[in-house]
Amino acid sequence: MFDTLGLICMVWWCMMLFHSLHAVIQCIESEAQESHITNVKMNWEKMELSWESSRNFSNYECTIMGKDMEGIQKEVNSPLCRFPLEQYLPLHEGVDFSIEVPNTNISKSCTFIPGGMNGSAIENFSCVIYNVSLMNCTWQAGRGAPGDTQYFLYWQNSRHNGDAVECELYIKDETGRNTGCRFQNVKIDTERAYFLVNGSSNDSLIQFYDEYIQLYEIEILTPPLNVAVNCTRDSAGCIITWQPPLTSHVENVKCFQYEISIQNKDEPTEEKKYPRVRNNIYEMQNYNEKKKYILKIRARGKNCLLSSNWGEWSEPIEFGLGTISVTLLQYCLFKRYCSFKSISSIPQPRDKFNVSTDEDNQTEYIHVIINSCTEEITTVEETT
Repeated sequence: MFDTLGLICMVWWCMMLFHSLHAVIQCIESEAQESHITNVKMNWEKMELSWESSRNFSNYECTIMGKDMEGIQKEVNSPLCRFPLEQYLPLHEGVDFSIEVPNTNISKSCTFIPGGMNGSAIENFSCVIYNVSLMNCTWQAGRGAPGDTQYFLYWQNSRHNGDAVECELYIKDETGRNTGCRFQNVKIDTERAYFLVNGSSNDSLIQFYDEYIQLYEIEILTPPLNVAVNCTRDSAGCIITWQPPLTSHVENVKCFQYEISIQNKDEPTEEKKYPRVRNNIYEMQNYNEKKKYILKIRARGKNCLLSSNWGEWSEPIEFGLGTISVTLLQYCLFKRYCSFKSISSIPQPRDKFNVSTDEDNQTEYIHVIINSCTEEITTVEETT
């Protein structure tokens, strides 16, 4: 049978995390002659289902189920059910919950139905985090919303991180309607953030929209830092180094994966990409000293709380023939100046820099420059 005196629709002005929400709770009771379960309430912030019972039953079974989730069942010995907070259950799609007394025919099933005009809720809601701590959220007005509808966004970084706040800087369309929001100083937390957009109109009630979002999944990673290239004029090739991009919540350098793009400047279609590089150093093979190259690097998360989408490319860096010529010219000018001052001959790089048996690429690079200057200074003029 339906709840007392048939079907009763209770309009809730749900004082949740944000603003009053319009919703309908529709309950249907079992065929028992007496209504033993009454005053059903749901605290959505704490995910607590409570009720009153006309008798002291020793056990109850309660279940909650959203549109796209399997039902969660709990067994309790008092008129209070606590469901896991990690369910992150959006309410705008509707929620079903029920209360049963085991081994009896006593039960009550209820449905949370958002109120308001159909088609008035926002559509195509999305958010993106960029430049480490900036976030933009955008949406479109509901296709069934009256012309005077205005929307308002509220959000909470996590359930345990303070109260929900309203957007401070709205993005507006040509009619002055709010269609987005800009946020500053956003910090990515391990929990999902909760967003709610409700609306108002002089003509009718407006449906609300809510969504839980894992913030790290919507972050666009900034480019890797301090990208540098050191090349030699022999078969050793070029050593490319960089530092991880800036983030607000991850410091482990092993959490990043990189993609390197090397393009022949004279032949733009000749581009090679080297994905899934895990370290902050890469050795480029088959380097041709007679060509100029353009280098870019970008990053994404790997096995950490980082977005798995590729981030922004670093600023293009040119290297190759021109890079070597400039360095070579600087060194040769210095060598001539030193010779003019009657300075003793330049010692070999192995002695000057006190290198170990595991010589680095920088030593080999200097060694090549020294040989080039000693053999023929005119080489500088030919390669500029």
